[in-house]
Amino acid sequence: MSTHSHPTPLRHLGPNWYATAMGTAIVASAGAALPVHAPGLRGAYEAVWALAVLLLLTLLAARAAHWARHPDQARRHLGDPAVAPFYGCLAMAVLAVGGSTLSVGSGVVGERAAVAADAVLWVAGTGIGLAAAAAIPYLMVTRHRIAPGDASPVWLLPVVAPMVSAALGPALVPHLPAGQWREAMLLGCYALFGASLLATLVILPAVVARLIHHGPLPLALTPTLFLVLGPLGQSTTAVGNLADVAPGAVAAPYADALAGFAVLYGVPVMGFALLWLVLAAAMTLRAVRGGMGFAMTWWAFTFPVGTCVTGAAGLARHTGLTALTWVAVGLYALLVTAWALAAARTAAGLVSGRLLAAPRPAPPAPARAMARTT
Repeated sequence: MSTHSHPTPLRHLGPNWYATAMGTAIVASAGAALPVHAPGLRGAYEAVWALAVLLLLTLLAARAAHWARHPDQARRHLGDPAVAPFYGCLAMAVLAVGGSTLSVGSGVVGERAAVAADAVLWVAGTGIGLAAAAAIPYLMVTRHRIAPGDASPVWLLPVVAPMVSAALGPALVPHLPAGQWREAMLLGCYALFGASLLATLVILPAVVARLIHHGPLPLALTPTLFLVLGPLGQSTTAVGNLADVAPGAVAAPYADALAGFAVLYGVPVMGFALLWLVLAAAMTLRAVRGGMGFAMTWWAFTFPVGTCVTGAAGLARHTGLTALTWVAVGLYALLVTAWALAAARTAAGLVSGRLLAAPRPAPPAPARAMARTT
């Protein structure tokens, strides 16, 4: 049993902290994806990308120290159905920083170094993501004890990671040798897209059923409703990015079909994403009025909204529709506001020590404990 002895600041550092690197990286990459250019914006994106790299490196070191010094707590996290799904955030943070290194950081480190860094991070992030997508549901079935009212949007985190791989992999396709390599990468990304999409379609009904039958989520967990936007926005981004590189990777009939699929899939899914955004925002407003304070779950306002920015920007690119550009710009304004708010409150919580403090004893539900302390 650990108390406030010497080495405890890292004891309660959970895998959900990777959301800070994810949310920061997508501010840079989503900004670069917008079809809007103004003086100074590129420099701002590069500064945010550099911060995301720093956050990821810091968190990788801190989490490694956590596993080395507090293996009991680390195992407890894996055994906690409210915390274990956040291992998906590790994969997505690695992937998001890799993707933003190529799209934004190449102006700083050079294209050759950016491609190499993204390739390494994409392979690592995809491997970790696939492991989490298989291992966390396995633990949920075999180890975790889950009550009927425990379903949570957090369950989506491990299975969304392969969709992030599908969305960011296409940027590497032109850098691969023509022929088999490019085709394998393209179709591999579509397989990752399918794995994530179908897993999401299995989990989402359980989340909606929980909301309908058991009422609103606990206040601190309410922001996790925004996590549903992740697979929606990221899958729209993925089909758009894959269609962009398809002509150099597969035969013409398939490339044309994939360009059509990007629009035929993306527009309806973006419609549902915007509908869910309104529902999640209404529930969040209700929670704020009910006294919802800051928790690390506020980072759910960032990355999922960012995927909708890149999804809408991709649709604007493929359709030429100005209205979609405005949707992307409006969502980006929401993303930057949410990121600034979450970052400021996180920094304040770190300075005060509250965010890394020990959890309160014997909370009524593990999910509540997770939202308040990890």
